[in-house]
Amino acid sequence: MNNEIRNESQALPESIRYVGADDLTLPLFENQYPVQPMGVSYNSYLILDEKVAVMDSVDARSADEWLAKLAHELDGRRPDYLVISHMEPDHSGSILRLAERYPEMQLVGNAKTFTMLRQFFGASAPANERLVEVGEGGTISLGTHTLHFMLAPMVHWPEVMVAYEETEKILFSADAFGRFGSLGRTANAPWAPQARRYYYNIVGKYGAQVQALLKKASALEIKTVCPLHGPVLTGEALGEALRLYGLWSRWQSEAPEEILLAHASIHGNTARAAELLKQKLEAKGARVTLCDLTTTEVSYAVANAFYCGKLVLACSTYDGGLFPPMEEFLSHLQAKGFRDRTVGLIENGSWAPAAARLMRARLEEMKDLRVCDTVVSLRSALGPASEAQMDALTTELCAE
Repeated sequence: MNNEIRNESQALPESIRYVGADDLTLPLFENQYPVQPMGVSYNSYLILDEKVAVMDSVDARSADEWLAKLAHELDGRRPDYLVISHMEPDHSGSILRLAERYPEMQLVGNAKTFTMLRQFFGASAPANERLVEVGEGGTISLGTHTLHFMLAPMVHWPEVMVAYEETEKILFSADAFGRFGSLGRTANAPWAPQARRYYYNIVGKYGAQVQALLKKASALEIKTVCPLHGPVLTGEALGEALRLYGLWSRWQSEAPEEILLAHASIHGNTARAAELLKQKLEAKGARVTLCDLTTTEVSYAVANAFYCGKLVLACSTYDGGLFPPMEEFLSHLQAKGFRDRTVGLIENGSWAPAAARLMRARLEEMKDLRVCDTVVSLRSALGPASEAQMDALTTELCAE
């Protein structure tokens, strides 16, 4: 048994074991979000009682490791139930392997769970007589432990449900409160940065649904949260995670006065203008984070945009449109529900600048954004007129 499992088990009572697996080789989570070199964890838990319940499976990439850990912790016992809280393949990919090994085991899920089970596995899916359907408020008694089920649709798939174990006061939270990073390589890393990137890029569109789940959870005494990715949360870490989820699910900034200055520059002139604006803003006491969209992976840029209370977009005009890194950034912000921020605009164009108009049009498709009146318009490079505009924009941003 490796160190990260021992460490994770220390946060759990003796009757509940961590049996998940770290994936250190996956390059892209969901085939789009970089997770190297930190990796990712696929979490699974085991409840040992008069009856035995396995809480979720793992990605098929880690099936052999998971089955070996389960066998070790079962120590000759056989599971009565596999609880399926989420059917995404990084959690359902090993279901058939477990179901074949323990043919008497029943599978617990809701109606939508079992629809997806058949969609993914077709004729290989476990027979209907092995399926135990639960809905909102459903319970399963394991002996001294009882699981209470709550539906959490669109956090972040429609079949998602969570389970509250009343004896130990543990919430098995599915993808909620998840974080990028393997347990072994990120044991000492702060929770928030990669949890924020995970939330806004994967769950963030569904803030209203997260709020609904938080409302259900607020009626419970929760001592521990066991997510499907990242560390088990207890104590102060759990309190901070709940606080941040309250902010994130309402699309509220963690740093209302901080400014993200995101630039997409073809030959460097727009980038230099952004750097000068940063200096001017900081001279007035503002806190500014500079983000080069041509080198920063977009999921990190999205997380930074939601973190800050203000945003400045600096973009070159390209083929009469937006330079593609900015186009991609704005598309992601819109898809994830970006809202309620102050935004400043800088454009560049040698003969027909159009970036400010096009960025404004994209921003108008989002909710509750306040676009500054001053627009900085460069003609090829910064000049006296555009620097005067920059001074005016600095004043406007710092007055907000």
